[in-house]
Amino acid sequence: MALLSKKDANLILDPLADNNPITIQVLGICSALAITAELKASLVMSISVIFVMGVGNVVISLMRNLIPSKIRIIAQLIVVATLVIVVDQVLKAFAYELSKTLSVFVGLIITNCIIMGRFEAFALGNGVWRSFLDGVGNALGYGLILVMVGFFRELLGAGTLFGIPVLGDPIAKTGLYAIGYENNGFMIIPPAALIVVGVIIWVQRSRNRALIEEA
Repeated sequence: MALLSKKDANLILDPLADNNPITIQVLGICSALAITAELKASLVMSISVIFVMGVGNVVISLMRNLIPSKIRIIAQLIVVATLVIVVDQVLKAFAYELSKTLSVFVGLIITNCIIMGRFEAFALGNGVWRSFLDGVGNALGYGLILVMVGFFRELLGAGTLFGIPVLGDPIAKTGLYAIGYENNGFMIIPPAALIVVGVIIWVQRSRNRALIEEA
């Protein structure tokens, strides 16, 4: 971060921890529930959102003085929809099986409140460089939680990471399975994501008591 001023660096660093879009702002929960059963899907969704938010914030910032206030939401939706179509077509071309797994959830990036929120709250009022950093920072914060949730859900639910067995063979009873370990099928279903996110929120607030809201 030496190349960035402290203020600019915070645009990337704050969403990773003390202002995380999912655990602090409680945004983007739907995708955290829906696609984090597999680490690979979580990672690809994170990369997709980083692209859409980074490029989208830049485009909105460049157009901010040209967009009439009354149609700014429509303009923002057009920008994000165009970028999501690009992501969807790239996935279909280079990772077709994964694109089927993500299916409708890639399209739902269009309505992700994190993206629309950063367009409205930041990109419309700031220059291109800072808007880019803000978009990338918030997308990284979002992606960090998705990857963490995907890691624990796939590992505990299927004993694999990126589809590769890491705990042994549950059929041949090798590795941890040799001593009686069994995969937790509950971790594969969406409610498990809420539990993992809840644990992350608990750990985060335990480390930083200032994040605990007053009753």
